[in-house]
Amino acid sequence: MKIKKPRTIGRVEKIDFPDFNLFEIDAKVDTGAYTSAIHCHDIVSFKDSDTEMVSFKLLDPTHPAYNHQEIILPVKARRKIKNSFGQVQKRIIVQARMKIYDKIYKLELSLADRSKLEYPVLLGRKALYNRFIVDVSQKNVAFNLKQKSINEEKNS
Repeated sequence: MKIKKPRTIGRVEKIDFPDFNLFEIDAKVDTGAYTSAIHCHDIVSFKDSDTEMVSFKLLDPTHPAYNHQEIILPVKARRKIKNSFGQVQKRIIVQARMKIYDKIYKLELSLADRSKLEYPVLLGRKALYNRFIVDVSQKNVAFNLKQKSINEEKNS
C-alpha cells in the first residue's frame, strides 16, 4: 500500500472549482473549522421527486469572478455550524470538487453568506485531513508553484 505524503499549502490558497466554472478563488485555510464553506446568495431548497435539492448563486455581484450562474445540487446534509462571529446557524451542505495543485478533491461545502468576510471560501479540517500540511508562514504555495511551472514552459 502506497502512503501519499500530504502536500504543503499556505494559510491562504487560490483554488479552482471546475464544476462551477470558478478559478483562482481565494480560500482561507482554517484548521479550527471542521467544515468548509463557500460564499453564496439566493439559496433556495426544494424537493425534486423524493430528493431535497438546493439552488444558489456563488459569490455575489461585487466579486470579480461572479458569473451569475445558478447552481442546482442535491442537499447532502443540514448541519449546525458556528459561524466566525460565534453564532450557531443551520446550514445546507453540498458536495463539490476543488482543484489544488494538479489534483481534484471531493469536499463538502456549507452554503453561507461570507460577504462580510475577507475570503469567499474557507477550507476546514475535513477537506485538509490526510491531504495537506498548512504552513501558516506562507500564502498561495500551490498557486505559486503552478505559476512557476507555466512560466518555465513558456521560457523553454
